[in-house]
Amino acid sequence: MSLDNLTNIQVLIVDDEPHIGTVLIQLFELNGLNAAATTDPRQAVNLISPDWPGVVVTDVNMPGMDGISLLAHCIDIDASLPVVLLTGFGDIAMAVSALKQGAYDFLEKPFNNEHMLDVVKRALEKRSLTLENRKLKKQLESHAIPGPRILGNSPGIVRLRNLIDMVVNTPADVLIEGETGTGKELVARCLHDHSPRHQANFVAINCGAIPENLIESELFGAEAGAFTGIDKVRVGKFEFANGGTLFLDEIESTPLSLQVKLLRVLEDRKVERLGSNKSIPLDIRVVAATKVDLKQLCDKGEFRQDLLYRLNLVTIPIPPLKERREDIPLLFLHFARIASARYHKELIFPSAEHNARMASHGWPGNVRELRNLAERYVLLGAESAFAASLGGHAELQSGMSLSQRVEFFERMLIEEALSHNRGSIKQTMEQLELPRKTLYDKMRKYDLDRKHYLNDTQEEA
Repeated sequence: MSLDNLTNIQVLIVDDEPHIGTVLIQLFELNGLNAAATTDPRQAVNLISPDWPGVVVTDVNMPGMDGISLLAHCIDIDASLPVVLLTGFGDIAMAVSALKQGAYDFLEKPFNNEHMLDVVKRALEKRSLTLENRKLKKQLESHAIPGPRILGNSPGIVRLRNLIDMVVNTPADVLIEGETGTGKELVARCLHDHSPRHQANFVAINCGAIPENLIESELFGAEAGAFTGIDKVRVGKFEFANGGTLFLDEIESTPLSLQVKLLRVLEDRKVERLGSNKSIPLDIRVVAATKVDLKQLCDKGEFRQDLLYRLNLVTIPIPPLKERREDIPLLFLHFARIASARYHKELIFPSAEHNARMASHGWPGNVRELRNLAERYVLLGAESAFAASLGGHAELQSGMSLSQRVEFFERMLIEEALSHNRGSIKQTMEQLELPRKTLYDKMRKYDLDRKHYLNDTQEEA
Protein backbone atom coordinates (compact mmCIF):
# COMPACT_ATOMS: atom_id res chain seq x y z
CA MET A 1 0.00 0.00 0.00
CA SER A 2 1.45 3.38 -0.96
CA LEU A 3 1.38 6.42 1.28
CA ASP A 4 1.77 10.10 0.46
CA ASN A 5 2.07 11.52 3.99
CA LEU A 6 1.15 10.87 7.62
CA THR A 7 -0.69 14.12 8.31
CA ASN A 8 -3.93 12.49 9.51
CA ILE A 9 -2.55 9.06 10.37
CA GLN A 10 -2.38 8.03 14.05
CA VAL A 11 -1.04 4.50 13.58
CA LEU A 12 1.43 3.43 10.89
CA ILE A 13 1.62 -0.35 10.41
CA VAL A 14 4.73 -1.83 8.80
CA ASP A 15 4.55 -5.54 7.89
CA ASP A 16 5.72 -7.48 4.86
CA GLU A 17 2.49 -9.51 5.01
CA PRO A 18 -0.25 -7.26 3.50
CA HIS A 19 -3.10 -9.06 5.24
CA ILE A 20 -1.67 -8.13 8.68
CA GLY A 21 -1.84 -4.47 7.69
CA THR A 22 -5.41 -4.90 6.47
CA VAL A 23 -6.53 -6.59 9.70
CA LEU A 24 -4.90 -3.95 11.90
CA ILE A 25 -6.33 -1.05 9.87
CA GLN A 26 -9.82 -2.49 10.37
CA LEU A 27 -9.18 -2.99 14.09
CA PHE A 28 -7.95 0.57 14.65
CA GLU A 29 -10.52 2.31 12.46
CA LEU A 30 -13.39 0.44 14.11
CA ASN A 31 -12.14 1.95 17.35
CA GLY A 32 -11.88 5.52 16.06
CA LEU A 33 -8.17 5.61 15.12
CA ASN A 34 -6.90 6.59 11.67
CA ALA A 35 -4.44 3.96 10.44
CA ALA A 36 -2.44 3.14 7.34
CA ALA A 37 -0.11 0.28 6.39
CA THR A 38 2.93 -0.32 4.22
CA THR A 39 5.05 -3.35 3.41
CA ASP A 40 8.12 -1.17 2.82
CA PRO A 41 10.02 -0.10 5.98
CA ARG A 42 12.04 2.42 3.99
CA GLN A 43 8.87 4.21 2.94
CA ALA A 44 7.94 4.49 6.61
CA VAL A 45 11.35 6.00 7.44
CA ASN A 46 10.93 8.61 4.70
CA LEU A 47 7.48 9.66 5.95
CA ILE A 48 8.14 9.88 9.70
CA SER A 49 9.04 13.30 11.13
CA PRO A 50 9.89 14.51 14.66
CA ASP A 51 6.52 16.26 15.02
CA TRP A 52 4.36 13.39 13.76
CA PRO A 53 1.83 12.65 16.52
CA GLY A 54 1.45 8.94 15.79
CA VAL A 55 2.68 5.45 16.68
CA VAL A 56 4.55 2.88 14.60
CA VAL A 57 3.50 -0.78 14.80
CA THR A 58 6.06 -2.91 12.97
CA ASP A 59 6.86 -6.55 12.41
CA VAL A 60 10.36 -7.60 13.48
CA ASN A 61 11.15 -10.18 10.80
CA MET A 62 11.02 -8.51 7.41
CA PRO A 63 13.29 -8.81 4.35
CA GLY A 64 15.59 -5.90 3.52
CA MET A 65 15.11 -3.89 6.70
CA ASP A 66 13.92 -5.69 9.81
CA GLY A 67 11.89 -4.16 12.66
CA ILE A 68 14.93 -3.64 14.90
CA SER A 69 16.64 -1.61 12.17
CA LEU A 70 13.40 0.36 11.62
CA LEU A 71 13.28 1.01 15.37
CA ALA A 72 16.83 2.42 15.22
CA HIS A 73 15.88 4.73 12.34
CA CYS A 74 12.78 5.92 14.23
CA ILE A 75 14.87 6.68 17.32
CA ASP A 76 17.29 8.67 15.16
CA ILE A 77 14.38 10.74 13.88
CA ASP A 78 12.80 11.20 17.32
CA ALA A 79 13.91 9.27 20.39
CA SER A 80 10.48 9.64 22.01
CA LEU A 81 8.50 8.22 19.06
CA PRO A 82 6.58 5.13 20.30
CA VAL A 83 7.41 1.98 18.31
CA VAL A 84 5.52 -1.26 19.02
CA LEU A 85 7.24 -4.40 17.74
CA LEU A 86 5.50 -7.60 16.56
CA THR A 87 7.07 -11.03 16.25
CA GLY A 88 5.86 -14.53 15.61
CA PHE A 89 8.76 -16.26 17.33
CA GLY A 90 8.36 -15.37 20.99
CA ASP A 91 12.01 -14.49 21.36
CA ILE A 92 12.28 -13.16 24.94
CA ALA A 93 15.92 -12.11 24.53
CA MET A 94 15.01 -10.12 21.44
CA ALA A 95 12.13 -8.48 23.32
CA VAL A 96 14.35 -7.39 26.19
CA SER A 97 16.99 -6.09 23.78
CA ALA A 98 14.38 -4.14 21.81
CA LEU A 99 12.95 -2.54 24.94
CA LYS A 100 16.46 -1.50 26.01
CA GLN A 101 16.98 0.07 22.59
CA GLY A 102 13.87 2.20 23.01
CA ALA A 103 10.87 0.16 21.84
CA TYR A 104 7.61 1.20 23.50
CA ASP A 105 6.32 -2.38 23.75
CA PHE A 106 6.73 -5.86 22.28
CA LEU A 107 3.79 -8.09 21.27
CA GLU A 108 3.70 -11.67 20.03
CA LYS A 109 1.72 -12.93 17.03
CA PRO A 110 -1.04 -13.89 17.11
CA PHE A 111 -1.88 -10.82 19.18
CA ASN A 112 -4.95 -10.17 21.28
CA ASN A 113 -7.00 -7.35 19.76
CA GLU A 114 -7.93 -5.76 23.07
CA HIS A 115 -4.33 -5.85 24.26
CA MET A 116 -3.15 -4.35 20.98
CA LEU A 117 -5.68 -1.52 21.27
CA ASP A 118 -4.72 -0.85 24.89
CA VAL A 119 -0.99 -0.66 24.07
CA VAL A 120 -1.50 1.64 21.07
CA LYS A 121 -3.91 3.98 22.88
CA ARG A 122 -1.47 4.34 25.79
CA ALA A 123 1.34 4.97 23.30
CA LEU A 124 -0.73 7.66 21.54
CA GLU A 125 -1.51 9.34 24.86
CA LYS A 126 2.18 9.37 25.75
CA ARG A 127 3.06 10.73 22.31
CA SER A 128 0.49 13.50 22.61
CA LEU A 129 1.79 14.49 26.04
CA THR A 130 5.41 14.43 24.81
CA LEU A 131 4.66 16.72 21.86
CA GLU A 132 2.61 19.09 24.01
CA ASN A 133 5.42 19.39 26.55
CA ARG A 134 7.91 19.91 23.73
CA LYS A 135 5.73 22.68 22.36
CA LEU A 136 5.46 24.31 25.79
CA LYS A 137 9.24 24.19 26.22
CA LYS A 138 9.71 25.94 22.89
CA GLN A 139 7.21 28.60 23.90
CA LEU A 140 9.03 29.14 27.19
CA GLU A 141 12.35 29.42 25.38
CA SER A 142 10.85 31.98 23.01
CA HIS A 143 10.02 34.09 26.07
CA ALA A 144 13.52 33.72 27.51
CA ILE A 145 14.40 37.42 27.55
CA PRO A 146 15.62 39.46 30.53
CA GLY A 147 13.01 40.97 32.83
CA PRO A 148 9.41 40.03 33.59
CA ARG A 149 7.50 38.24 30.87
CA ILE A 150 3.81 37.87 30.13
CA LEU A 151 3.33 34.25 29.12
CA GLY A 152 0.44 32.90 27.11
CA ASN A 153 -1.05 32.80 23.63
CA SER A 154 -4.76 33.16 24.39
CA PRO A 155 -6.61 36.00 22.61
CA GLY A 156 -6.93 38.00 25.83
CA ILE A 157 -3.20 37.84 26.56
CA VAL A 158 -2.29 38.67 22.95
CA ARG A 159 -4.52 41.77 23.20
CA LEU A 160 -2.89 42.62 26.53
CA ARG A 161 0.62 42.47 25.08
CA ASN A 162 -0.45 44.53 22.06
CA LEU A 163 -1.92 47.21 24.33
CA ILE A 164 1.26 47.32 26.39
CA ASP A 165 3.31 47.72 23.21
CA MET A 166 1.13 50.66 22.18
CA VAL A 167 1.61 52.65 25.40
CA VAL A 168 4.96 51.44 26.77
CA ASN A 169 6.97 54.34 25.34
CA THR A 170 4.44 57.07 26.16
CA PRO A 171 4.41 59.08 29.42
CA ALA A 172 0.70 58.39 29.98
CA ASP A 173 -0.46 57.17 33.37
CA VAL A 174 -2.09 53.74 33.29
CA LEU A 175 -4.85 51.97 35.24
CA ILE A 176 -4.63 48.18 35.39
CA GLU A 177 -7.83 46.26 36.14
CA GLY A 178 -7.81 42.63 37.18
CA GLU A 179 -8.91 40.15 39.79
CA THR A 180 -6.63 39.23 42.67
CA GLY A 181 -3.77 37.04 41.49
CA THR A 182 -3.97 37.85 37.77
CA GLY A 183 -0.56 39.54 37.64
CA LYS A 184 -1.20 43.28 37.88
CA GLU A 185 2.27 44.02 39.24
CA LEU A 186 3.81 42.00 36.44
CA VAL A 187 2.08 44.20 33.87
CA ALA A 188 3.25 47.32 35.71
CA ARG A 189 6.84 46.01 35.72
CA CYS A 190 6.63 45.25 32.00
CA LEU A 191 5.51 48.82 31.35
CA HIS A 192 8.52 50.05 33.32
CA ASP A 193 11.21 47.60 32.22
CA HIS A 194 10.51 48.01 28.50
CA SER A 195 10.15 51.78 28.61
CA PRO A 196 12.74 54.59 28.44
CA ARG A 197 12.42 54.77 32.26
CA HIS A 198 13.83 51.30 32.84
CA GLN A 199 17.13 52.52 34.31
CA ALA A 200 15.32 54.52 37.03
CA ASN A 201 13.44 53.11 40.02
CA PHE A 202 10.31 51.01 39.87
CA VAL A 203 8.60 51.64 43.20
CA ALA A 204 5.60 49.57 44.29
CA ILE A 205 3.30 50.35 47.19
CA ASN A 206 0.19 48.49 48.28
CA CYS A 207 -2.29 51.17 49.30
CA GLY A 208 -4.35 48.63 51.23
CA ALA A 209 -1.46 47.29 53.31
CA ILE A 210 -0.36 50.57 54.97
CA PRO A 211 -2.23 52.03 57.97
CA GLU A 212 -4.20 55.15 57.07
CA ASN A 213 -2.18 57.33 59.45
CA LEU A 214 1.07 56.38 57.70
CA ILE A 215 0.19 56.23 54.01
CA GLU A 216 0.50 59.99 53.45
CA SER A 217 4.08 60.11 54.72
CA GLU A 218 4.87 56.90 52.80
CA LEU A 219 3.72 58.48 49.54
CA PHE A 220 4.81 62.09 49.94
CA GLY A 221 7.66 61.83 52.45
CA ALA A 222 8.13 63.94 55.60
CA GLU A 223 10.58 66.42 57.06
CA ALA A 224 12.26 65.71 60.40
CA GLY A 225 9.88 66.65 63.19
CA ALA A 226 6.83 66.77 60.91
CA PHE A 227 5.06 64.59 63.46
CA THR A 228 5.88 62.34 66.40
CA GLY A 229 8.38 59.62 65.57
CA ILE A 230 9.95 61.37 62.58
CA ASP A 231 13.45 62.41 63.67
CA LYS A 232 14.99 62.56 60.18
CA VAL A 233 13.92 63.29 56.62
CA ARG A 234 11.80 60.54 55.09
CA VAL A 235 11.86 60.31 51.31
CA GLY A 236 8.41 59.40 50.01
CA LYS A 237 7.57 56.90 47.29
CA PHE A 238 6.82 59.63 44.73
CA GLU A 239 10.20 61.23 45.24
CA PHE A 240 12.05 57.90 45.29
CA ALA A 241 10.40 56.92 41.99
CA ASN A 242 11.37 60.22 40.33
CA GLY A 243 12.50 59.51 36.78
CA GLY A 244 10.92 56.07 36.91
CA THR A 245 7.59 54.44 37.66
CA LEU A 246 5.37 54.45 40.76
CA PHE A 247 3.00 51.48 41.06
CA LEU A 248 -0.02 52.10 43.30
CA ASP A 249 -1.59 48.70 43.94
CA GLU A 250 -5.12 48.43 45.36
CA ILE A 251 -5.71 52.11 44.62
CA GLU A 252 -9.32 51.59 45.69
CA SER A 253 -8.09 51.37 49.30
CA THR A 254 -6.77 54.94 49.31
CA PRO A 255 -8.67 57.04 51.92
CA LEU A 256 -10.89 59.76 50.45
CA SER A 257 -8.99 62.38 52.42
CA LEU A 258 -5.80 61.37 50.64
CA GLN A 259 -7.34 61.12 47.19
CA VAL A 260 -7.56 64.94 46.92
CA LYS A 261 -3.82 65.31 47.60
CA LEU A 262 -3.02 62.42 45.29
CA LEU A 263 -4.98 64.08 42.49
CA ARG A 264 -3.09 67.34 42.99
CA VAL A 265 0.28 65.59 42.74
CA LEU A 266 -0.79 63.76 39.58
CA GLU A 267 -1.98 66.98 37.95
CA ASP A 268 0.90 69.27 39.03
CA ARG A 269 3.67 66.65 38.87
CA LYS A 270 5.05 68.13 42.07
CA VAL A 271 5.17 66.79 45.59
CA GLU A 272 5.71 68.39 48.99
CA ARG A 273 7.02 66.44 51.95
CA LEU A 274 4.90 66.69 55.08
CA GLY A 275 6.17 69.63 57.13
CA SER A 276 7.73 71.34 54.11
CA ASN A 277 6.65 74.17 51.80
CA LYS A 278 9.15 73.25 49.08
CA SER A 279 7.80 71.56 45.95
CA ILE A 280 9.83 68.79 44.36
CA PRO A 281 9.29 68.49 40.56
CA LEU A 282 8.42 64.99 39.38
CA ASP A 283 9.23 63.25 36.12
CA ILE A 284 7.27 60.11 36.78
CA ARG A 285 4.83 57.61 35.34
CA VAL A 286 2.08 56.45 37.68
CA VAL A 287 0.59 53.00 37.18
CA ALA A 288 -2.39 52.25 39.40
CA ALA A 289 -4.09 48.89 39.83
CA THR A 290 -7.46 47.82 41.12
CA LYS A 291 -9.34 44.58 41.63
CA VAL A 292 -12.76 46.27 41.78
CA ASP A 293 -14.87 48.45 39.50
CA LEU A 294 -13.83 52.01 40.38
CA LYS A 295 -16.84 53.46 38.52
CA GLN A 296 -19.12 51.64 40.94
CA LEU A 297 -17.14 53.03 43.88
CA CYS A 298 -17.53 56.51 42.39
CA ASP A 299 -21.30 56.01 42.20
CA LYS A 300 -21.27 55.06 45.89
CA GLY A 301 -19.18 58.09 46.80
CA GLU A 302 -16.27 55.90 47.90
CA PHE A 303 -13.84 57.03 45.19
CA ARG A 304 -13.31 60.44 43.60
CA GLN A 305 -14.50 60.60 40.02
CA ASP A 306 -11.95 63.27 39.07
CA LEU A 307 -9.15 61.00 40.34
CA LEU A 308 -10.51 58.10 38.29
CA TYR A 309 -10.52 60.29 35.16
CA ARG A 310 -6.91 61.24 35.87
CA LEU A 311 -5.80 57.63 36.41
CA ASN A 312 -7.57 55.87 33.56
CA LEU A 313 -6.20 57.77 30.61
CA VAL A 314 -5.16 54.28 29.47
CA THR A 315 -6.88 51.25 31.00
CA ILE A 316 -5.34 47.79 30.69
CA PRO A 317 -7.68 44.92 31.65
CA ILE A 318 -6.14 41.56 32.61
CA PRO A 319 -8.33 38.52 31.87
CA PRO A 320 -8.85 36.05 34.74
CA LEU A 321 -7.30 32.61 34.34
CA LYS A 322 -10.69 30.97 33.73
CA GLU A 323 -10.96 33.04 30.53
CA ARG A 324 -7.54 31.94 29.24
CA ARG A 325 -7.56 28.22 30.00
CA GLU A 326 -5.42 27.42 26.95
CA ASP A 327 -2.53 29.17 28.72
CA ILE A 328 -2.71 26.93 31.81
CA PRO A 329 -0.31 24.16 30.63
CA LEU A 330 2.34 26.71 29.61
CA LEU A 331 2.06 28.66 32.87
CA PHE A 332 2.04 25.51 35.00
CA LEU A 333 5.16 24.15 33.35
CA HIS A 334 6.85 27.55 33.72
CA PHE A 335 6.15 27.73 37.46
CA ALA A 336 7.02 24.06 37.96
CA ARG A 337 10.40 24.57 36.28
CA ILE A 338 11.13 27.52 38.56
CA ALA A 339 10.13 25.47 41.62
CA SER A 340 12.19 22.51 40.41
CA ALA A 341 15.30 24.68 40.23
CA ARG A 342 14.54 26.43 43.53
CA TYR A 343 13.95 23.27 45.55
CA HIS A 344 16.42 21.05 43.65
CA LYS A 345 13.66 18.59 42.79
CA GLU A 346 13.28 16.62 39.57
CA LEU A 347 10.49 17.93 37.34
CA ILE A 348 8.02 15.25 36.24
CA PHE A 349 5.58 16.43 33.60
CA PRO A 350 1.90 16.31 34.61
CA SER A 351 -0.25 13.55 33.17
CA ALA A 352 -3.17 14.06 30.81
CA GLU A 353 -5.52 13.49 33.78
CA HIS A 354 -3.87 16.25 35.78
CA ASN A 355 -3.97 18.61 32.81
CA ALA A 356 -7.68 17.85 32.44
CA ARG A 357 -8.28 18.60 36.13
CA MET A 358 -6.49 21.93 35.77
CA ALA A 359 -8.49 22.76 32.64
CA SER A 360 -11.80 22.20 34.45
CA HIS A 361 -10.92 24.02 37.70
CA GLY A 362 -12.48 27.42 38.41
CA TRP A 363 -9.23 29.16 39.54
CA PRO A 364 -10.68 31.72 41.98
CA GLY A 365 -7.11 32.64 42.94
CA ASN A 366 -6.09 33.00 39.28
CA VAL A 367 -2.43 32.71 38.28
CA ARG A 368 -1.23 33.02 41.88
CA GLU A 369 -3.26 29.90 42.73
CA LEU A 370 -1.80 28.08 39.72
CA ARG A 371 1.73 29.04 40.78
CA ASN A 372 1.11 27.70 44.28
CA LEU A 373 -0.22 24.45 42.80
CA ALA A 374 2.92 24.11 40.66
CA GLU A 375 5.15 24.60 43.71
CA ARG A 376 3.21 22.01 45.73
CA TYR A 377 3.35 19.66 42.74
CA VAL A 378 7.14 19.82 42.72
CA LEU A 379 7.47 19.60 46.50
CA LEU A 380 4.77 17.08 47.43
CA GLY A 381 4.13 15.10 44.25
CA ALA A 382 1.13 15.12 41.96
CA GLU A 383 -1.52 13.37 44.05
CA SER A 384 -0.95 15.33 47.25
CA ALA A 385 -0.65 18.65 45.43
CA PHE A 386 -3.77 18.19 43.33
CA ALA A 387 -5.78 16.85 46.25
CA ALA A 388 -4.82 19.84 48.39
CA SER A 389 -5.15 22.53 45.76
CA LEU A 390 -8.07 21.53 43.53
CA GLY A 391 -10.80 21.02 46.06
CA GLY A 392 -9.67 17.76 47.57
CA HIS A 393 -8.62 18.74 51.10
CA ALA A 394 -10.83 16.08 52.63
CA GLU A 395 -9.20 13.35 50.54
CA LEU A 396 -5.71 14.50 51.50
CA GLN A 397 -6.59 14.67 55.19
CA SER A 398 -8.42 11.39 55.46
CA GLY A 399 -5.51 9.83 57.33
CA MET A 400 -4.62 12.89 59.43
CA SER A 401 -5.20 13.44 63.13
CA LEU A 402 -6.82 16.67 64.33
CA SER A 403 -3.45 18.23 65.20
CA GLN A 404 -2.06 17.25 61.79
CA ARG A 405 -5.02 18.87 60.07
CA VAL A 406 -4.55 22.06 62.08
CA GLU A 407 -0.87 22.14 61.12
CA PHE A 408 -1.72 21.49 57.47
CA PHE A 409 -4.06 24.47 57.27
CA GLU A 410 -1.75 26.67 59.34
CA ARG A 411 1.15 26.03 57.00
CA MET A 412 -1.04 26.57 53.94
CA LEU A 413 -2.31 29.93 55.28
CA ILE A 414 1.20 31.14 56.11
CA GLU A 415 2.50 30.07 52.68
CA GLU A 416 -0.34 31.89 50.94
CA ALA A 417 0.19 35.04 53.02
CA LEU A 418 3.93 35.05 52.32
CA SER A 419 3.25 34.55 48.63
CA HIS A 420 0.59 37.27 48.53
CA ASN A 421 2.89 39.73 50.30
CA ARG A 422 5.95 38.72 48.26
CA GLY A 423 7.94 37.65 51.31
CA SER A 424 7.26 40.79 53.36
CA ILE A 425 7.33 39.77 57.02
CA LYS A 426 5.68 43.00 58.10
CA GLN A 427 2.73 42.66 55.73
CA THR A 428 2.38 38.94 56.49
CA MET A 429 2.28 39.72 60.24
CA GLU A 430 -0.46 42.29 59.65
CA GLN A 431 -2.50 40.02 57.39
CA LEU A 432 -2.36 37.06 59.78
CA GLU A 433 -2.45 39.27 62.91
CA LEU A 434 0.57 37.48 64.37
CA PRO A 435 3.45 38.89 66.45
CA ARG A 436 6.79 38.86 64.63
CA LYS A 437 8.33 36.23 66.94
CA THR A 438 5.31 33.94 66.57
CA LEU A 439 5.45 34.21 62.78
CA TYR A 440 9.19 33.45 62.72
CA ASP A 441 8.67 30.45 65.05
CA LYS A 442 5.98 29.01 62.79
CA MET A 443 8.09 29.61 59.68
CA ARG A 444 10.94 27.68 61.30
CA LYS A 445 8.53 24.93 62.31
CA TYR A 446 7.30 24.47 58.73
CA ASP A 447 10.70 25.17 57.13
CA LEU A 448 9.42 28.23 55.24
CA ASP A 449 11.99 30.67 53.88
CA ARG A 450 10.78 34.18 52.99
CA LYS A 451 13.43 34.38 50.26
CA HIS A 452 11.42 31.86 48.23
CA TYR A 453 8.59 34.38 47.96
CA LEU A 454 10.55 37.55 47.13
CA ASN A 455 9.39 39.13 43.86
CA ASP A 456 7.81 35.85 42.84
CA THR A 457 4.96 37.68 41.09
CA GLN A 458 7.28 38.79 38.34
CA GLU A 459 6.48 35.75 36.24
CA GLU A 460 2.83 35.22 36.98
CA ALA A 461 0.72 36.47 34.12
